[in-house]
Amino acid sequence: MGPTRKPNVCRQLSRRALGFFSRDAGVVQRTNLGILRALVCQESTKFKNVWTTHSKSPIAYERGRIYFDNYRCCVSSIASEPRKLYEMPKCSKSEKIEDALLWECPVGEILPNPSDYKSSLIALTAHNWLFRISATTGKVLEKIYLASYCKFRYLSWDTPQEVIAVKSAQNKGSVLARQAGIQQPVLLYLAVFHVLPFSLIGILEINKKIFGNVTDATLSHGILIVMYSSGLVRLYSFQAITEQFMQQKLDLGCACRWGGTAGTVGEAPFGIPCNIKITDTPPLLFEVSSLENAFQIGGHPWHYIITPNKKKQKGVFHICALKDNSLAKNGIQEMECCSLESDWIYFHPDASGRIIHVGPNQVKVLKLNEVENNSAQHQISEDFVILANREKNKNENLPIVTASGRVVKKNFNLLDDDPEQETFKIVDYEDELDLLSVVAVTQIDAEGKAHLDFHCNEYGTLLKSIPLVESWDVTYSHEVYFDRDLVLHIEQKPSRVFSCYVYQMVCDPADEETTNRSCEKDSIHFETLDCRGRDET
Repeated sequence: MGPTRKPNVCRQLSRRALGFFSRDAGVVQRTNLGILRALVCQESTKFKNVWTTHSKSPIAYERGRIYFDNYRCCVSSIASEPRKLYEMPKCSKSEKIEDALLWECPVGEILPNPSDYKSSLIALTAHNWLFRISATTGKVLEKIYLASYCKFRYLSWDTPQEVIAVKSAQNKGSVLARQAGIQQPVLLYLAVFHVLPFSLIGILEINKKIFGNVTDATLSHGILIVMYSSGLVRLYSFQAITEQFMQQKLDLGCACRWGGTAGTVGEAPFGIPCNIKITDTPPLLFEVSSLENAFQIGGHPWHYIITPNKKKQKGVFHICALKDNSLAKNGIQEMECCSLESDWIYFHPDASGRIIHVGPNQVKVLKLNEVENNSAQHQISEDFVILANREKNKNENLPIVTASGRVVKKNFNLLDDDPEQETFKIVDYEDELDLLSVVAVTQIDAEGKAHLDFHCNEYGTLLKSIPLVESWDVTYSHEVYFDRDLVLHIEQKPSRVFSCYVYQMVCDPADEETTNRSCEKDSIHFETLDCRGRDET
């Protein structure tokens, strides 16, 4: 069962001009995105490579902005041709930005300054400063000095757009200390902040005495996740830890005395003391063992995905109920494929509770339903499957006649990710247009060719295919972003050479003339639509 009919762009624009959607701003936005989706997917629309650039430093992309030179230079990809928004002054290696997150103004909150309503870049520098930088001018709006007792290196969202976690590098101690058998009591630190306005929740230490030999730890949605080399994953409530083990509440910009030293919290050289020190084992929320610590939670109701903690089980995924650890019916998912790269699985980011399972030659979208006559149990079933465009190899299993006339049947099978066959490499979701984007690659002669396909997120129907003009080397690292009317491909070549290819949506001029004549004939008049619907500022 597919969509009932194709939306008419001219009709929707004229209805919008007459105010049919004026009572609900959300309806207007959804209508605009529906129009854009129709334009993106129509046959005459092309995606043209408008810009290509290369860099010796990593290239990052966030919401219409391309970042170069460790976030020092920002280029807007929204204009007809990418243009530089800003370039921050050059700095030493010890002051470079190591990680960053894009903060966008949350709806419905009153903020203290007018500038707070514009997008900001939350940036972590190599010398332990946390900056809030204007996303359009590069001006530093706020800065916080973290600490001198550890090296902070990673930024992540605990609660998206609300709470950030700054993680330190793991403290493994010096070579001499390890040779002498001296154990490091603190393995790593997590600094947690509310953003806009910046306010400190606390800095938590993960120590060996309480947690044991931890390999990694992180925060997600208020849950402290601790991982071990054995594959064990443990979950704790960060709020409960804060309430029980916070030694002193600290406020940024306020005077503080700590350990015989006085200073201002968040300013150099005092920084922020570690004020959450766990002295006893906190209450355990959940524990599970999984191969390579692979663990995900999602679905409706809550389920989790793991791989049994045995090497021979790699590529086998168990989907279990979080409330009682029971395996869902048909909850063991294994893609029968023979490939060099393993398949991967994750909960669909559209919040539908579905699951996406990606292999070299197929993408399965699975759904979680109640078992009939048993609402306490759930089952996994296929919603739809996207298959790679492949032809059966005619040379397989053909008999061979030897010189003596003896007939020998030779049996061989190609790998499922053989480069000469179309193979899926990247699957992503464009939430505003409700489209699945799938990158498929085929090796043709000496080079690989890739195309980006847009599929209906509801039914899996192929709606559009875009060829990428640049060659695709499967041995390189690749990222592909589809953002409304923009496609961006970032490639990392050997010797740390990074390339960026920008594609923008264009319409066939012949088709535009036909559309204009049709609209004039029907006497339909409407204002010009900015399909991007977004403001660079």
